[in-house]
Amino acid sequence: METARWYYDLISPFAYLHFHSLSPLRERMRIEPVPVLLAGMLKHWGTKGPAETAPKRLHTYQYCVWQAGVQGLPFRMPPRHPFNPLAAQRLMVALDAPEDAIGKAFGFIFGEGRDPEVEFDALAERLGVREPAGLIGRPEVKQQLIANTQEAIDAGVFGVPSLLLRGQVFWGNDTVAWATRFLDEPGLFARPEYTAVRATGVGVVRA
Repeated sequence: METARWYYDLISPFAYLHFHSLSPLRERMRIEPVPVLLAGMLKHWGTKGPAETAPKRLHTYQYCVWQAGVQGLPFRMPPRHPFNPLAAQRLMVALDAPEDAIGKAFGFIFGEGRDPEVEFDALAERLGVREPAGLIGRPEVKQQLIANTQEAIDAGVFGVPSLLLRGQVFWGNDTVAWATRFLDEPGLFARPEYTAVRATGVGVVRA
């Protein structure tokens, strides 16, 4: 069965929505979830997250409320956002978190609106971990999260959630249909209209 990589950070409400949008693709391929640090990607590419621009922040949260309703998902923002997801992401790495654990973690944060930084022990308990501090403090866990993030950057991933399929990056909750089309039409990105845009030059660069 074909395999794709799914890069996620529990900080992202879009990743919560995307996690629940992937069912059609899961029926056709194996999707390997890979926890990464969005902050590391933003730093590398020199970009900002949607919560770092005040009007975009509100727009993002309200859009997620609407989209969750479309998908039939419970949605509640945690009391503060963005939070620091480092400990939670290390926990995902340490557990080699399967889909069930990822679903529980996202449900804790965006289904129930709980802060995984402030309520980290409660999140760990939800995932069946009684002494998480020692688990996430292991050097190999810390290094793996760094390696995962670098792997994503090297593959051209610039944000979360992102699905890496046959070398192509599909970023965002609204790209499931596009990825499905690529499955059905492997030569999609070789079509003239796709290759032509590669020749588009840069007109203006902001200082």
